[in-house]
Amino acid sequence: MPANSDILLQLENVASAYGKIEALSGIDLQVRRGQIVTLLGANGAGKTTTLKTISGLVRAKTGRILFDGRDITTMSAHEIARLGLVHVPEGRHVLRGLSVRENLELGAFTVNDARLRHERMEQVFDQFPILRKRQHQDGSLLSGGEQQMLAIGRALMHGPKVLLLDEPSMGLAPKLVLEIMLIVKRLNEAGTTILLVEQNARLALKLAHYGYVLESGKLRLEGEAAKLRADASIVQAYLGT
Repeated sequence: MPANSDILLQLENVASAYGKIEALSGIDLQVRRGQIVTLLGANGAGKTTTLKTISGLVRAKTGRILFDGRDITTMSAHEIARLGLVHVPEGRHVLRGLSVRENLELGAFTVNDARLRHERMEQVFDQFPILRKRQHQDGSLLSGGEQQMLAIGRALMHGPKVLLLDEPSMGLAPKLVLEIMLIVKRLNEAGTTILLVEQNARLALKLAHYGYVLESGKLRLEGEAAKLRADASIVQAYLGT
């Protein structure tokens, strides 16, 4: 695939497993530059495994994963992160005992330039003013919504080309869910490409440009997000909302 292609991330016939248990089978997926693509499906469908396989936390058994024209299938997770493919996992994983600022600094482990680290920290604080206000507090003592902002901010410290967001609204009150989704939209409008796994299918399809539906580790449907959202039979049959 040419490096200047608008396809920034591509999975070709990807399968992965946990031991002998197959989790994904024959996954073909594309994320175009500048898009939000959402990956939907019931619990256990393979959505989180897909993100882990892309980011190198789970090894693909077969197939290829291409990122910005480069084959990353056998790369380690830290090598993939250095390329600008950054994973925000489900559950936020804010480190207890470290301040908000220290948690953010961990996100810049790939950045050797002190000036660039400072610039990115300021950009995160501009994006999330509450984090600037609470930068010296223990990150684990933040509210759920603030911890999600911190997890996203930590990822932004990498300078990502693509963000893999796994269930960013999980466990949040409805008002905070909308706030986090607006943040996702704003990041995309600023130029960040996003692959989003989200339990709120209707909301995800409102944000996304394109969607895929997983069932039992296999892709069952794909299409423009607006068309998927408009088809009541699809929503009822596959998305459960």
